[in-house]
Amino acid sequence: MDYWLGLDCGGTFIKAGLYDRQGAELGIARRNLEIISPQPGWAERDMPALWHTAAEVIRELLARNKIAVGDIQAVGISAQGKGAFLLDQQGQPLGNAMLSSDQRALALVQEWQKQGVPQTLYPQTRQTLWTGHPVSLLRWVRQHQPERYRQIGSVLMAHDYLRYCLTGELACEETNISESNLYQMAEGRYDPALAQLLGIGDIMPTLPPIVGSAEIAGRINAAAAKATGLLAGTPVVGGLFDVVSTALCAGLHDETRLNAVMGTWSVTSGITDKIIDGFDHPFVYGRHAEAGKYIVHEASPTSAANLEWFCRQWGLQDYAQLNDWVATLPKADSSLLFVPFLYGSNAGLGLSASFHGMQAFHQREHLVQAIYEGVVFCHMTHLNRMRQRFPATTALRVTGGPAKSAPWMQMFADVSDLPVELPQVEETGCLGAAMAAMVGSGVFSDFTAAQRALAPRIERVLPDAAAAEAYGKKYQCYQALVATLQSIQKEAL
Repeated sequence: MDYWLGLDCGGTFIKAGLYDRQGAELGIARRNLEIISPQPGWAERDMPALWHTAAEVIRELLARNKIAVGDIQAVGISAQGKGAFLLDQQGQPLGNAMLSSDQRALALVQEWQKQGVPQTLYPQTRQTLWTGHPVSLLRWVRQHQPERYRQIGSVLMAHDYLRYCLTGELACEETNISESNLYQMAEGRYDPALAQLLGIGDIMPTLPPIVGSAEIAGRINAAAAKATGLLAGTPVVGGLFDVVSTALCAGLHDETRLNAVMGTWSVTSGITDKIIDGFDHPFVYGRHAEAGKYIVHEASPTSAANLEWFCRQWGLQDYAQLNDWVATLPKADSSLLFVPFLYGSNAGLGLSASFHGMQAFHQREHLVQAIYEGVVFCHMTHLNRMRQRFPATTALRVTGGPAKSAPWMQMFADVSDLPVELPQVEETGCLGAAMAAMVGSGVFSDFTAAQRALAPRIERVLPDAAAAEAYGKKYQCYQALVATLQSIQKEAL
C-alpha cells in the first residue's frame, strides 16, 4: 500500500493525517499549540516547541496506524499564513515566531495608512497592509529590536519553517509568500522595490527561493527521521497556505461557489483565473496551487476562536450542550449582541470585542447564542464584499470546526440567504497537504485532477425563509453597533 502524510499547522492545533491513493483517511493525530502573549497585542509561538510538537504528532500517527514507513510516498504541509518565523545566520530560531494575529505593529501600520502606502503597494502586490503581514513585523523588528534584525539569516512562514526542520532545506512556498507584500503579483517574483518602499530593503538577501506547492523542496533528513519516525529520504513538497488547502478540499474550482472558513480566522475565499479592477474595496489575491489561477479572499481573526475564549472562561467543554442551548432559543429573539473582536477586527484597527444589551435575566445560553450570531454577522462583512467580486455565487461551502454544529450552520444559511454546503472532510488542512504530496509524487497530473478524484460528499443546509426577517433586523443592529464603536475609536485617536 502507498500512503501520503499531510501535516497541518493552525492557530491552536497541529495535526497530522494519513491518506491512501483514494484520499481515504486512515487516521489523525493532533496536539494543542500554545500562543504566547508576553505583551498586550503580541501573539508568538516558541519555534523549537512547535517543531518538537510536530514531530510528536507525526510519531504518534505512525505508531497508531502501524504502517511500514517506507510506504509513505511523500509529505505535504499546510499552515497558517502571514506572520514571521525568523532564523539567524546559523539557521537557528531567532526568538519566538510572530503570528498573523500579532498586533505589535499597529501604530506603524496606522502611520503607513496615513501616508497612503497601502494604496501605492496594492496595484503591485494585490495585498492590503495590516499588522500580521511579514513586512509589518519585519519593519517593527528593525525599529524596536535592531540587534535582532541584524541577525536575521532567513525569513520564513510557518510551513516553510516546518519543512526546513524536516529537510534542512530553505524555501518559501508560493501560495503563502505571494501574500507577503514582498512579491510582485503580475510577474510572480520577489521585488526589491517593494521592500525598499517599506523601509526594509536590506531584508532581500534573507528571502529563500520560491517553490511551488507540489514541487519537491527537500527530503526527510536523518535528524528529522529520528525525531518523527519517518524514513530518511522521503520527499517533502512545498505545501500550501491553509486557505488554499481548504479551498481545494471544499471543491472550489469556478466562480459559482465561495468557501467560508470558520476557525481562528474568519475567511471567505473564491477561485478565479483573472485579476479584476474597478471595485471600491481592495480584494486580496494570492497565487493558487493550480497554475494560472488565483485565490481571492477576505479574512480577519474574528471567528470561532471567540467561542473558544468564552468556553475557557466558563469552563465549558461540552459543545453538544452549547448547540442544544442555541437550538432551543428562538432565532434572533434576544436583544444581546456580541462583537467578535477579541483577536482583531474587520472594521478598523484597534477595535475590541464587547457584549451589548446584557441584562440580569440573560443566562449563559443567551451569551453563547450571541457569540454564534456575532461570528456569523462578522463573516457577513467578508461574504457581502466577496459577492460583489463573485456575483455568480449560488452556494456557500463552509469548513472548519463550527461546520459540525447544526444550529450554527442553519444560522449561517438563514443570515446569508444562501444554501450552505458542507464538505464531509474531517481535516481539510491535512487532506489538502496530502493532496499536494500526491501531485508532487505523480499520483495526479495537477491539482485539478486531484481535486476531481478526491471530491468529498457534500451535505446541504437550506435557508429558513421564516427566520430571514428577524435575522435581518438583528444584523442591522449589529452593523449599527460596529459603526458606533468605529466612531468612538476615531474620537479616541
